[in-house]
Amino acid sequence: MNFKISCLVFIHNHNGEILLLKRNKPPNLGFWSPPGGKLEMSRGESPFECVRREAFEETGLSLENKDLSLFGYVSEKAYEQKNHWLMFLFHSKKRIDFKPNDIDEGTFAFFKRETVENLAIPTTDHELIWPFYDKRSDGFWGVSADCGGGKLKIKIEATPLKDDN
Repeated sequence: MNFKISCLVFIHNHNGEILLLKRNKPPNLGFWSPPGGKLEMSRGESPFECVRREAFEETGLSLENKDLSLFGYVSEKAYEQKNHWLMFLFHSKKRIDFKPNDIDEGTFAFFKRETVENLAIPTTDHELIWPFYDKRSDGFWGVSADCGGGKLKIKIEATPLKDDN
């Protein structure tokens, strides 16, 4: 299987709603997910460069590194039995005041956090993305998941540092 590296960015409006994209293309065709995309590895693109580029290309929002908080990663083995993925999860400190125009990738809408669970989102996102998004203020999280073989096997690899002093 191929190994793919991607970034997702969680962008809010001033009402605290989260911007999601209903995807027109695989992976996750027909599902809602945060904007993002694959690193351009042939250019040596970093996760921060990728997430800034993807945010601008998809939403028109121009971000700088200081506007972003990297709060975790998710490593998925055998996702949809097609690829291995490493996803970097970013929170945008910069808000967006408009709903972006539809793009080839899909259609945008804003949602309150409590309604996301009732949307058509990828099955694995219920356990691998959203619980750690909810704990993003605690610090950095690392999660590994084996998606092959039927039952999702999750392992927490990194947890927020605790100040023992």
